[in-house]
Parts: sequence; structure tokens; C-alpha cells
Amino acid sequence: MTTMEETITRAIVERYFDKLRSHLRLDVAIVGAGPSGLVAARDLAAAGKRVALFERKLAPGGGVWGGGMLMNEVVVQEPALAVLRDLQVDTHPFEGGYATVDAVQLAAGLIFAASKAGAAIFNAVSVEDIVFQNDRVAGLVVNWAPVQRLEMHVDPLVVTARAVLDGTGHPAEVIGMACRKAGIRIDTPTGGVVGERPMWMERGEQSTVESTKQLYPGLYASGMAANNASGGARMGPIFGGMLLSGRKAAELIRRDLDA
Repeated sequence: MTTMEETITRAIVERYFDKLRSHLRLDVAIVGAGPSGLVAARDLAAAGKRVALFERKLAPGGGVWGGGMLMNEVVVQEPALAVLRDLQVDTHPFEGGYATVDAVQLAAGLIFAASKAGAAIFNAVSVEDIVFQNDRVAGLVVNWAPVQRLEMHVDPLVVTARAVLDGTGHPAEVIGMACRKAGIRIDTPTGGVVGERPMWMERGEQSTVESTKQLYPGLYASGMAANNASGGARMGPIFGGMLLSGRKAAELIRRDLDA
């Protein structure tokens, strides 16, 4: 006789590994489930691409949740409001072409939209290396985040992908890894990670979108990872550039994959 405990455990194990098995070979692997990565995942999945996000933390959403200094409101400028309308996230006009957004609703809306569109989100998973074949970034080496955090000697698994998007935020971890370990020169002013500049909101919002691009065959950058790689300014709790960056990244990747 099967007990309730056995059924529930088997349901979780079987469904999770069905999901993992069906996302070992991807069109797009996105590292970091922050705002730019979630928007890109939603748009790419809606375009019919097989997409998965790998997020180290337990809760996807990146820096959205805490708003500004734990006051859970964020600001979005008018050009990015169309993205939020697509996601059915409520906005509240403020002044000067800006609107406020409840940070919790924004994070929840981004996560739900990406998942509902068909993107798989693997939380508590770290990326510890890239797959580099035939002079292009071709996938990710992944492990449980607690395994990496505790420095346990446990071998990882591999996910292959036609495109990898670095949405890791300020550290630009995947880009840095590619430069350091594969010895590549990326499409930035120095050929490597330039590094983030100090706070300048207006300039940072612009450079976030401008720096969203393919940096090397198979490797793309969005959000603060793009800003850090190309030397853009920091901008704090204004998220319009992040949303527009995710949308731009999705369009660039979709176009390249369909070429």
C-alpha cells in the first residue's frame, strides 16, 4: 500500500527531474533571475524558444524585492511602462515622466510572467563554469548553490545552450569567467570587463540598454552585468533600464537564433 508520504515525495522527485531532463539542452540559458533576465526569459519563451533561468538564491527577482533601502517601492520611467503593461503590473504616476511600482508586485509579476510563458526557473542553482567549444560559449556548468557555498567536493552537471545570457547583475560573473578561463576578448572598450562606474542614474539607465548586446559568439549581457562589463554607471532603485535591457536582449538573441 502506497502511503501519502511516499506519493508526495515521488511527485516532487519525478516532476522536478522531468523538468530538469527536458531543459538540459536549451536554446537560451539565462544566469540570474533578476529583472532583465526575467523579462528576456518571458519574451524568448513567448517566441517559442526553450529557455531556462538559473538563480543562485532561493527567491528569484534579483534586487527588486527590497526597493530602495528596504522601502519596497521602485521607480520606472515612462519608456519602460509598456513592458509593465504587458506583464499586467500596476504602476502609479509620480512626476517628471516617472512612475512608482510596488516592488513585491513587480518581482512577483516578472517571475509569474516568465514561468507562465514557458521558461523554467531553477532556483538555488549556481553556475560554476561555462562550456566553451569551437570558439563559442556553448552552455553552463551547474551545481546546487549550497554545495558551492559550503565548498563541498561535489562534481557539477552540464547544460548546453545555443545562447547564454549573463544577467548576474553587478558581478557580471559569467562574462568574467569567460574572459578569465577561456582567455577571450569581448566586445567592450578594453576587451575585458571594464567595471562599474559610480552612481549617475541618468547615464546608468542609458548605458544599461546601450551595453546590452552579444559580447562574444554565444555570450550576451543584460542589466547590470552589461553595465559592469562595458563600464556603465550605477543607478540604484530605478528599473526602467533593466526592463528595457531584458527586452532588447531577448530580441537580439531571438534574431540571432533565427538567422
